[in-house]
Amino acid sequence: MVNKGDMINDRYQIIRSIGEGGMANVYLAEDTILNRRVAVKILRGDLASDEKFVRRFQREAISASSLNDPNIVEVYDVGEDDGKYFIVMEYVEGKTLKQLIKKRGSLTLPEVIDIMLQLTKAIAHAHESYIIHRDIKPQNVIILEDGTVKIMDFGIAVALNSGDLTQTNSVMGTVYYIPPEQANGGAATIKSDIYSLGILMYELVTGHVPFKGDSPVEVALKHMKEPLPSICEYDPDMPQSIENIILRAAAKNPKNRYDSAMEMHDDLKTALDPERFNEPKIKYAYPETNFDNDDLPKSKESRTSRREGEEEKKKDKKMNKAMIIIGSIIAVLVIALIIIFFVVPNLASNKEIEIPDVAGMTISKAERTLEDEGFTVANKTKKENSDDVKKNRVIGTTPDIGRTVKKSTKITLIISKGTDKIKVKDYTGENYYDIKAQLEAKGIKVITEPKRVPNTDNAKEGTILEQDIEPGEKIGKGDTITLTIPEVYTSYPNFVEGGYSETSVRQFCEENGVTLNVTYVVDPTSENGTIISQNKQYGGEVKKGDILNIRVVKNEAQTPEEPEPENNDQAQTPTESTENQ
Repeated sequence: MVNKGDMINDRYQIIRSIGEGGMANVYLAEDTILNRRVAVKILRGDLASDEKFVRRFQREAISASSLNDPNIVEVYDVGEDDGKYFIVMEYVEGKTLKQLIKKRGSLTLPEVIDIMLQLTKAIAHAHESYIIHRDIKPQNVIILEDGTVKIMDFGIAVALNSGDLTQTNSVMGTVYYIPPEQANGGAATIKSDIYSLGILMYELVTGHVPFKGDSPVEVALKHMKEPLPSICEYDPDMPQSIENIILRAAAKNPKNRYDSAMEMHDDLKTALDPERFNEPKIKYAYPETNFDNDDLPKSKESRTSRREGEEEKKKDKKMNKAMIIIGSIIAVLVIALIIIFFVVPNLASNKEIEIPDVAGMTISKAERTLEDEGFTVANKTKKENSDDVKKNRVIGTTPDIGRTVKKSTKITLIISKGTDKIKVKDYTGENYYDIKAQLEAKGIKVITEPKRVPNTDNAKEGTILEQDIEPGEKIGKGDTITLTIPEVYTSYPNFVEGGYSETSVRQFCEENGVTLNVTYVVDPTSENGTIISQNKQYGGEVKKGDILNIRVVKNEAQTPEEPEPENNDQAQTPTESTENQ
C-alpha cells in the first residue's frame, strides 16, 4: 500500500495516485534530489513476487531508459524498495490517445498524419537501439497541449507476454492491436510493432478498432483469420493513399509490411498529396498467412459411455492391469526425477567454471550469456560511473569476470551510469554564481580569480571574464576549473575631451575623496570654462586622497579704455592663476 507522503527509495515522495492498471499503479511524486515532478510506476504485489517476471521487467525497463527521443517518455530510474519494484519516468501532463478517441471518435486526416509521423519516428529510434515496444496501443500514447506525442511503457509488455490470452484484465487492452504472429505464439519483431501502428492508425481514422469480440481469444483469432475491414467502404471520400498505408502496415504476412518504421514514416509524409488520393489499391507481393485451426485453442467435449456391462467388466480388468503397469512406471519416474532434480543439480552446481567476459554488453545480452553458462543472475545490480563504457552497458561482474567459481554462484552485474564528466561550455559573460553552483553540484572544484578592470570596460560584477579550460573539453568529479571575474574599480574619465565642466569635476572629486587643484588660464582661442588639461591619465585608477590638477580657461573681459597691445603675440599668451580647491 502506497500513501501520500511515502518515500520511495529515500528520494521520491508520493504526492497522489494518477492511475491504476492491470500490471502497476502510477503515482505523481517529487524527486527530492533534483526538485522535479516525476511519475512513479510501482509493480502490483502479485507480479512483484514472480522473480522471473521482476528480472525481465527490470532488464527491459533499464534498456528502455537508454532511449532519448522527444516523442518517448524518458525513463529516469528503475529499482526496488522494501519489496516494491518501481520505474521512475518523466511526468507529462496530457491525455492518452485512447481518451481523445473516446471523446472525439475519428480524428481529422491532418491530425492522424501528424500523430503517426511522430509515432513512427519514435518507434524507428527505438528499433535502431534494438528495442521492440511490443505493446503499441493508444493507452500508451500521450498527447500534450501543444500536440506533441509521447509514447511510453517500452519493453514492459515483454514481461506481460509470458502470460496467456485468458488473462482478461491485463491482456484485453493489448489484444486489439496484437500481430497475428504473436497471437499465434510467435516471437515479436520490429514488424510486429509496425502491425500495431497500422491498427492504431485504423482506429484514429475510423474511431474504432477493426476487430472486436467477447474474449481476447476471439479477437486474436480475427487478427489471424479475418481481412482488415476497408476504411474506404467506411468513408467513400477517404483517400486511397491512407487505406494503402494502413493495409501495408497491418498486413497479416510480415513480408507484406513495411521493412521499417522509418519507411512507413516516409510514406506518411506524402499521404495527403492530392496526386495520391486516387492511387491504385495496394496488392500484396506475398500471400497473406493462413493459420491452421489445429494451432488454436479448442474446447473439449465430454464423452458418454455407451458400452454394455460385459464390456465394462473387461475394461475394468484391463484397467487394473494398466494401473499396476502405470504404478510401476510412476515409481521408476519418481526415482528418476529425484536423481534429475536433486542429485544431478548438486553435482552440476559443484562444477567450477570461468565467469565469461560480458563487459560492454547490454544487460539483457549479459544475462542471457551468464544464464546459458548455468549461472544465476542477481535481481539487483550495482551501478557505477564509467568514462569508457556506455550508459546501461555492463562494466563487469561480482565476482570478477574471468574468475573460476561454482555454477551455483549468483552473479551480480555492475552497470555503467555513463560518464560523470561534463563538456565544458563557453561560460564567459554568464553569471558566475549560477555556473559555480552547477559545476560544484557535479563535484568540480571552482577556483575564483579576480581581475581588476576599470568601470569604463562595461564589465559587470558577478559575470565571468575568462576560464582556463577551453569549451568542448571534458571534466569530471574532482577536476578543477578557474573562473576569472571582474573586480571593477573607478577610473579617471577624460575630462578634456569628455565635455566635463568644472562643476562636474568638483562633484566627481567629492564623491571619490580626491583633492582638486584648478589652474585658471587665459586662452582667447577657447571658451570660458573649457578644461584643457589634467594630470591624471584617462582610465587610471582613482584612489582616495589623490590630487587632481586641471587647467580651466578663464578669459578676463576687455574694456574700451584698454590700449591696443603693440605686440599681438604677447597679448595672446595665456595668463595663469591658480586656485587650490
